[in-house]
Amino acid sequence: QVQLVESGGGLVQAGDSLRLSCAASGRTGRTYAMGWFRRAPGKEREFVAAISWSGNSISYADSVKGRFTISRDNAKNTVLLQMSSLKPEDTAVYYCATGPAWNLGSSSEYIYWGPGTQVTVSS
Repeated sequence: QVQLVESGGGLVQAGDSLRLSCAASGRTGRTYAMGWFRRAPGKEREFVAAISWSGNSISYADSVKGRFTISRDNAKNTVLLQMSSLKPEDTAVYYCATGPAWNLGSSSEYIYWGPGTQVTVSS
């Protein structure tokens, strides 16, 4: 089992930056990808960004390209999501996930999920 805990969410204004962190614990020895997904009120969960275990493969949703940056530190079992130029439409609960995701953007290929952290962007 792997446990994931997100942190760093909060209330910010449009144009601000925020950094989300996800810490993994438990059986973290596998070479799993790590990803961020989000669910806005009344909407389906959507892919945000993901990174392979090696860091050589990174994928972003079109809606966040150029504004969000994902990174990971395998020694610390953490993955970060640096979010800049935030928009009201980025408001959502952000979830961290990990799994053997050959397709980084496919939520079905992630096994473990965190409880989520709320990000609210006011206009």
